[in-house]
Amino acid sequence: MAKLRYYDARPNNAVEPARPAAVHSEFLRTGRIIRNSTANWLADERRYLSYDEVAEKTARKLQAAGEQTHGRLSNFHSSIKFPKLIFHRTLADSPHLGYCHVTASRTQFAKYETVSWAFYIANFFAKIGENDSFFEEIDGRASRMYFAVAVKTDAQSEDSKLTINRNVRGNGVLFQTHDPQVAIRNVLLLGARNEQLRDIIRQL
Repeated sequence: MAKLRYYDARPNNAVEPARPAAVHSEFLRTGRIIRNSTANWLADERRYLSYDEVAEKTARKLQAAGEQTHGRLSNFHSSIKFPKLIFHRTLADSPHLGYCHVTASRTQFAKYETVSWAFYIANFFAKIGENDSFFEEIDGRASRMYFAVAVKTDAQSEDSKLTINRNVRGNGVLFQTHDPQVAIRNVLLLGARNEQLRDIIRQL
C-alpha cells in the first residue's frame, strides 16, 4: 500500500505583493508584462505534515473526545462513577486514525459472574480482531466507533498487560456501535449497581 501523505489544509494567510490594478496600463508605461505567477505559486503551495505532526493532532482530538465522554458518563447519576483512565493510540501507518481508552471497571454481565471490561472510542469503524490484532477491516470513512471489550491479564506478558478476554461471548466484545447515545446507555448499564437503576437507563 502506498504511503499516505498529509498536508496542512488551513488557508494560506500569506499576502500577495501589491501590483498595479490595470495590467495593460503597466505594459504601456514600462513595457513589462505582469504575470500573476506569485498568486499561482501561493495557491499551489502545500505544507506537508510529518507523521508525528499528524499523530499529535489526532491525539489532541481523541483526548478531547475521551474527556467529554467520561464527563457525560460521570454526570448521569451519583451512584454511577467510572474511573478516569484516558489514554490514546494512533495507527502507525495511518496516524490520522486512532482510538482512545476512556474507562474500565468490573461488573456482572449476562451469564458471567464478574467481567473486567474496558470502554474505547475510535475515529474509524472496524471489526474487533479475532487473533492478536486489535482491529481488522478498518474503515476510515466512518467518523466514530464506540465499543467495550472484556479484558484479562495476559499470562504470557512480562509486564502483565491487558488483552481481550475472548472467553466472554466468544470474541470478547460486549458492545460495538457508531451511535454515541447507544454507547452511553450501554456503558451506564455496565456501571449500574442494581436492577432498578438499570431499568431507568433502559428507558433512555
